[in-house]
Amino acid sequence: MNNHFPSRELVENLRKHYPVGCRVQLVRMDDPQAPPVGTKGTVRGVDDIGSIMVAWDNGCGLSVAYGEDTCKVVSEDE
Repeated sequence: MNNHFPSRELVENLRKHYPVGCRVQLVRMDDPQAPPVGTKGTVRGVDDIGSIMVAWDNGCGLSVAYGEDTCKVVSEDE
């Protein structure tokens, strides 16, 4: 069993906090292909390992990796 993956309960909590269609803003992403900090996007879902799948407004499709990257929920008008 790999303990690097979040529990099923944690993944479900992430799915509640980041529902499909909600808007997020990138706070930190450790990837050379990452969109710039502050980029906004729309959540497409949360996968089984807790990565938040985002359609970034700049066209990037990189997911926010649980435990590595950070994004925050923002309102539509932010």
